[in-house]
Amino acid sequence: MNGKALNAPPPSEFPTMADVLSKIPKRCFVKDTGKSLLYAAVSTAITVGLGLAAYAYLPMTLAFIPAWIAYAFVAGTAATGCWVVAHECGHGAFSENKFVQDVVGYVLHSALLVPYFSWQRSHAVHHSRTNHVMEGETHVPARINTPDSDVVFKLRALLGEGPFTALNLVGVFLLGWPIYLLTGASGGPVRGKTNHFLPFMGEQGKFALFPGKWKAKVWQSDVGCVAVVAALAAWAVAAGSVWPVVALYVGPYLVCNFWLVLYTWLQHTDVDVPHFEGDDWSLLKGAFMTIDRPYGAVFDFLHHKIGSTHVAHHINHTIPHYHAEEATNAIKEAYPDLYLYDDTPIASATWRVGSKCIAVYKRGDEWVFTDQPLPATAA
Repeated sequence: MNGKALNAPPPSEFPTMADVLSKIPKRCFVKDTGKSLLYAAVSTAITVGLGLAAYAYLPMTLAFIPAWIAYAFVAGTAATGCWVVAHECGHGAFSENKFVQDVVGYVLHSALLVPYFSWQRSHAVHHSRTNHVMEGETHVPARINTPDSDVVFKLRALLGEGPFTALNLVGVFLLGWPIYLLTGASGGPVRGKTNHFLPFMGEQGKFALFPGKWKAKVWQSDVGCVAVVAALAAWAVAAGSVWPVVALYVGPYLVCNFWLVLYTWLQHTDVDVPHFEGDDWSLLKGAFMTIDRPYGAVFDFLHHKIGSTHVAHHINHTIPHYHAEEATNAIKEAYPDLYLYDDTPIASATWRVGSKCIAVYKRGDEWVFTDQPLPATAA
């Protein structure tokens, strides 16, 4: 992006949110319950259909492990479409009928072991504090000369850049999502360690992740996840082996987790995208720090363009995904100097982020990324 985001003006020079929203056609905000249900049904049918086909035609033998790995990638990629639909339900972009919206979101997210209401709340915080270095939520970078950054720099120096990057990517994609749900890792430092299943963990004051009524909603979310775990355990018992569950569910589940971490990470992280705090940050400035990327027609279809229209989603998260491309084009045309798009191939961008975006240090009014330790005065 050639430093475009690093040259962003201060919040006082940004347009107002009302100005930006006025540039988006009003039809982009219209929710069609029937259309939303159709997209949910298509994603679910593809995912379930792949599972049934694998169950019917792939033998549960060692010789077919490569086929099961291929199945896991394809089915997990399809299941990410279900995840995106549930994410849209959590944002209120699925339907004006809140009951239908929450039922669909709760069922789809629980099936993927996502605590629906818990994540609805933490993701709303993420949207309300995007690219805030202290109060953000998910993929908040470590600050230079803190214990979190120090240990990573030591590991990078020990292993070397290439092996470190490979290990970093494997760790983030395999463990990043469950660790975030259980400990709040990569969440804003003002909240401490949080847990999406136990609402009493973490800061309970001004920056509580689950204040007031949200505690009860966390417990409601737990019910859905526990029910799915119980069903998977019953399935393993009935099958007389855990391997059918591993092959048909766990493999695609891990691939689905990979996709959601990849999208979130690349939407908000790159070497020339800064973070802010205090008066240098604003809601709209944070939203415009979101990056759209080229995922291609197949993944855009399966994942409802979540990665290629995410700037519009952050400007207003109630825009249904089937209007997001039109909204994106309107924003791009109205604010070409603010809209961020990086055409780097996804694999190359991922390697760059995993290698170079280690920690941030304060430079003027921005917190910018570095891949090298700096003197304490740089913090």
